[in-house]
Parts: sequence; C-alpha cells; structure tokens
Amino acid sequence: MTDKTLIENKLMRLPDLEAELSQPALATQPKKFRRLVQEHAALKKLGDKAETYFRLLKQTEDNTALIEAAETDAELKEMAEQEMGELRTALDTARDDLTAALLPPDPTAARNAVMEIRAGTGGDEAALFAANLLRMYQRYAESKGWKTGMIDAHAGAMGGVKEAVFLVEGPDAYGTLRFESGGHRVQRVPVTESQGRIHTSAATVVVFPEAEPEDDIDIPSDELRVDIFCSSGPGGQSVNTTYSAVRVTHLPTGIVAQSQDERSQHRNREKAMTVLKSRILDARRREEEEKQGKNRRSLIGSGDRSERVRTYNFPQNRMTDHRINLTLYNLDAIIEGDLEELLAALRRHDVEFRLEEQNAGPLH
Repeated sequence: MTDKTLIENKLMRLPDLEAELSQPALATQPKKFRRLVQEHAALKKLGDKAETYFRLLKQTEDNTALIEAAETDAELKEMAEQEMGELRTALDTARDDLTAALLPPDPTAARNAVMEIRAGTGGDEAALFAANLLRMYQRYAESKGWKTGMIDAHAGAMGGVKEAVFLVEGPDAYGTLRFESGGHRVQRVPVTESQGRIHTSAATVVVFPEAEPEDDIDIPSDELRVDIFCSSGPGGQSVNTTYSAVRVTHLPTGIVAQSQDERSQHRNREKAMTVLKSRILDARRREEEEKQGKNRRSLIGSGDRSERVRTYNFPQNRMTDHRINLTLYNLDAIIEGDLEELLAALRRHDVEFRLEEQNAGPLH
C-alpha cells in the first residue's frame, strides 16, 4: 500500500462522517457530536495537506525531468533549476505538515491552557526569573492574539514572582504550549551581585489543558473543602479588607487550587474550580496513560515535571533546550516572547517521536 493509497483510504471515511453529522438525533448527544466534529476536521485537514504535498511533489518531479531531459534548451533548464530551491523547501514543509496530519489528533490540543510558574532554588533571583518567564509567555500570547488571565499570584521581592497561575485562552493554546512543562534554569549575574559573579537559579513551569463540561468532572460538595481568606501581596500583607480569596481542596486526592486575583469571592471561586477540575483531569489522564503503558518519555515529560528541560544563559545570549539538543543564540528576543522558532522545533520533534512510537515513518 502506497502512502497515497493509505491517505485515500482514510479520507473515504468523510462521506460517512458527514452523513452522521447531518442526523437530527445527534443534537441530543453533545459528546458524540463533538467527537465526530473533531474527527471530520482532522480528516479535512489531512485532505488539504495531502493535496498540497502531492501537488508540490508532482511539480518537483516535472521540474527534475525537465532539467534532466537532453532536449530542454539552456534558458528553460536555467529557469527550472532556479525554481527547484523554492520547490524543495515548500515540499519539505508540506511533507512535515502531512506527516503531522496523519497522526491521531489529541482532543485536548485545541483547548485553552492553564499555566503555573513557580520560583525554585535561587531566592530572590529565582523569583525574578519566574517573573521573566511569566512576562515571556504573556508577550508570546499577545503576539498570537490570545488572551491571558491571572488566577493566582504571589509576589516576591524586587518585582519577582514566587508563584503565578494563569489561563491562556486561544485556538490550540494547550497544543502549542504543552511542551513548556518542566524545570527552567537561568545563568546570569543577579542584580544583587556586587562582584559580577554568574549565579544559577531555577523555576518550574507546568502546563495542562483547561477542563471542559464534556469531561464530566462532577465533584460532590462533600468532597470539597472551601477556605475563604484575604488576598495577600508582597510579604504577605493584606491587599484588601474583604475576604474574597478562595482556596478549594479536593479531599479524595488532596489536589488544591486557589484564586485571589478578583475582588469578587464568587469569581475567585469560579476560577479556583476551573483550575481544580483541570488539575484533576490532568491527573486522571496521566494515571490512565500509565495503566495503558502509554506514559512515553517524550517532550510532555516522564511525570517528573521538575526535570530540567531548558537553560537560559544571559551572558552568552544562549538558550538551550536539552530535550531536543537545540541551542539558539537569540535569548534577548526569546525572553521578550519570540518563541515561534523554538516551539515549532519542539512540535516537529514530537511528531517524529510519535511516528516512531507507531512504527510509522515520514513520507518519501
């Protein structure tokens, strides 16, 4: 079976899907409807990527034949050779896109992302680095047209951040940012260092998909403990006199979430419950993967989210992602939110890993 035949066989499912989606009875089955819509969108995407790839492949083959033909005149051959560079680049990109489209879609990739950043070892410098990371992700989200909303934050000294929990809202936010989970290390001269010595500090980032209604995460009230307290600022002092901050604990699992960013206790409870359900969903998914033997040691981690994934070396303007052995010398741009090259490399690596996992290979 050729690759083209494989794709054509997959696309034969489209008419059946469209027939199912047109059934009025589907309106009463929201979970099934959403699953079919996602499957239909994935197959349509596969069809579009396949059309682009095979069109470019045909153009490349035609150009090659034209260049190699003895009867081709010199001027036409030169024009064909000039086109080959652009064609090969476009074909490589189309091959990568088609390869990714052949993989089973992750239903959570299109969701919003909940992100947590915590300062690690390094004292005030670690908190300053955590603040840098928070700003980096906020700037990147802004460049994508996404929204970010703070849920909970604990400030450190000198403008640092001990901990921040926030929501990133936008198409494919989780699918784009999920590889950020892990330990991030910084090497630089702290502002408090009088002798110019380079220090190493760390922060931890965790990313998980926002829970949605169809996840059926129903938590009985007797499984929750809800604590109300005053919001706090740097040093722990109260930033307002009303008890509006909310901490919610899921008693069976011990999972905790809290929100103090809103002045309304009701809104803070809503935000805390969103994070709590997302954390429970994330924990369930990881447990299920372990049971099924799917807890692969890939970019989304081995389960140890403090595992070092990246180093930011400011004196050398260097960023190294240790999982894919990628080093970039534009840290000044990266820390300002220019993450596209890095995140694209991580996505490509994950696609290759998943293909190997399925004993599949890239298209030729």
